[in-house]
Amino acid sequence: MFKFPKGLYTDVRIENVFETHIKVTMGEVDDIKERSYKAAFIRLYDGTRWYYTTTTDIENIQKSIDELSRYAKSTNISGHPLIEKLEVNEGEFLKFDTNDISQVSLDDKFSLLKRFFPQNKYIKLWRAQYVDKRVEKEFYSSKGANLRFDTQRAGFRISFEMSDGDKKFNERFEKAGNTFQELNVDIKDMETHIRKSVEFLKNSVNINPGQYTVVLSPEAAGVFAHESFGHKSEADFMIGDENMKKEWELGKKVGAEILSIVDDGNVLGTGYTPFDDEGTRSKKTYLIKNGILSGRLHNATTAVSLNEELTGNARAVSFEFEPIVRMTTTYIEPGNVSFEQLISDIKEGIYIETVKHGSGMSTFTLAPSLAYKIKNGMIAEPVKISVVSGSVFETLYNIEGLSKELKLLSFVLGGCGKWEQFPLPVGFGGPHVRVKTLNVQ
Repeated sequence: MFKFPKGLYTDVRIENVFETHIKVTMGEVDDIKERSYKAAFIRLYDGTRWYYTTTTDIENIQKSIDELSRYAKSTNISGHPLIEKLEVNEGEFLKFDTNDISQVSLDDKFSLLKRFFPQNKYIKLWRAQYVDKRVEKEFYSSKGANLRFDTQRAGFRISFEMSDGDKKFNERFEKAGNTFQELNVDIKDMETHIRKSVEFLKNSVNINPGQYTVVLSPEAAGVFAHESFGHKSEADFMIGDENMKKEWELGKKVGAEILSIVDDGNVLGTGYTPFDDEGTRSKKTYLIKNGILSGRLHNATTAVSLNEELTGNARAVSFEFEPIVRMTTTYIEPGNVSFEQLISDIKEGIYIETVKHGSGMSTFTLAPSLAYKIKNGMIAEPVKISVVSGSVFETLYNIEGLSKELKLLSFVLGGCGKWEQFPLPVGFGGPHVRVKTLNVQ
């Protein structure tokens, strides 16, 4: 298809994109649009450095390759370890061509969103957003890769601000997945969530700061796994840092024996990506298995530097960017008890149901939204918590229970940010996770 320059490595990633955005505030349409475009990212390696360019002129990709090659030094990279590492995959892997989001009318998408416009006397401001995106990718390399695959996501979010006198509370209801059909949820699900939010608005009390046994919902556990551990598992953080390499030596015990954390781009949801942006097939990678540090996430450069295998985690947020090491769907594997059994012997603890945001590296913080006290093994009154925090490694050891239900979550607004590349779609989740002690404020 392309004439690649001799003695160099070259790959071409073509992205055919369709996307929809609808935004409504208090019934007034702020934005409603569809757009589609086709563009390409081209990179070339001469054994010393990478050269990049992008173009929306798809018909002249060959011209871009030829121009880029003039900057590279004349060499022969045959047998170069980085090039030897790159996979050569071929074939067509279109998973959503029969549920193509671009074939759903804009009217149907707006009608779906309109069903969820909230009506409640405590809601003083609300915003409704619908987003979808379909990306069909082609990937070609001078090693012989010839791939065509797709990713797709769709979803909506209803954000609302509530007040009752001096009391205020912000929450959201959202649903996302890979197809439009997955969004057809019962309106009663949102009505139930609003009633729960009203109860929180009217009856929540301030928490007494201190250390508590904390039970994380699948959403909170997923944020913890992603922000606190997933980012530290991205291998580019430890390249050239001997202290990080020593701290993250594979085979080291880092947590409770019941704990296993996985990253897997094959899992359906917003983190689904069957091949990464270097053409590597996605793999299920155990970051922690039974409390032992078992793996990390790689692109070809980091895999060669650390003498490890590719994991399928070289991802770019769009055609404008080079692929860097990123997560896909990251989650904690489930245990073997019910939620009721998990909290049954907690005399005084905290249950975190939803989370506003989280962050972390060596230490982590979670900012809860809906949270409750646990008293004598039962969920009790709602409590207002500004932040839950702890040491990542201490917390991994303090995990003392996992429920048997695994829930993986998808999102279409927001996403993962790293360096200048934001928002990258990812997924995360887990079971309910019981932590022996965490700082709660």
